[in-house]
Amino acid sequence: MPEKIKVAVLASGRGSDFQSILDAAERGEITAAIVALITDNPEAKAIDRAKLNSIPYAVIPVADYSTREAHDQAVWKKLDEFKPDLVVLAGYMRIVRDHGFLKAYGGKMINIHPSLLPSFPGAHAQRDAFDFGAKISGYTIHFVTDSLDAGPVIYQEAVDISGCSTADEAAASILEREHVGLPKIIQMFAEGSFAAEGRKVTYTRKTPKRSGMRM
Repeated sequence: MPEKIKVAVLASGRGSDFQSILDAAERGEITAAIVALITDNPEAKAIDRAKLNSIPYAVIPVADYSTREAHDQAVWKKLDEFKPDLVVLAGYMRIVRDHGFLKAYGGKMINIHPSLLPSFPGAHAQRDAFDFGAKISGYTIHFVTDSLDAGPVIYQEAVDISGCSTADEAAASILEREHVGLPKIIQMFAEGSFAAEGRKVTYTRKTPKRSGMRM
């Protein structure tokens, strides 16, 4: 069994993906300790989920900072207090721009986006896919870069939305699968490492530690 990795989550809204991580950890499906929630939104429902699960949390409002980079640096400083092995952006409605922050957590910061990128980037991906008439959408887990939803792709899953009659139904169908896929990728980080070279992402599983006993 691999050692637990420390996971910090950044979220701006209701935190359902955050909850999926908490639930997977509770069920023993991921070898991870959720060490912190950080949000830019004082009204985020994710805060209530953190409180209910005794997860340390920090609220860092955007309005308190004069620039995007200054806000990023405040989040970075708070994250460093928890020393996470992995940072998960789960419904975090900010683009990380500070290059120092991105470099410090290079290869250790991921985002989940509700479309099959590069199709339908941005904040309204599910609605955009539905309004476009897409029959298949899905979600993407990718490394975070300073470009909107443009980091190297770690994992994607297609979701059939052809039977959905509203954008909300399409969003719910995609979200249901996000709650399965996100813990799966976190567990892969616990068991190995992903690396990006250009747009290509590769995965290496950790070599199990050998016992010191001789037979």
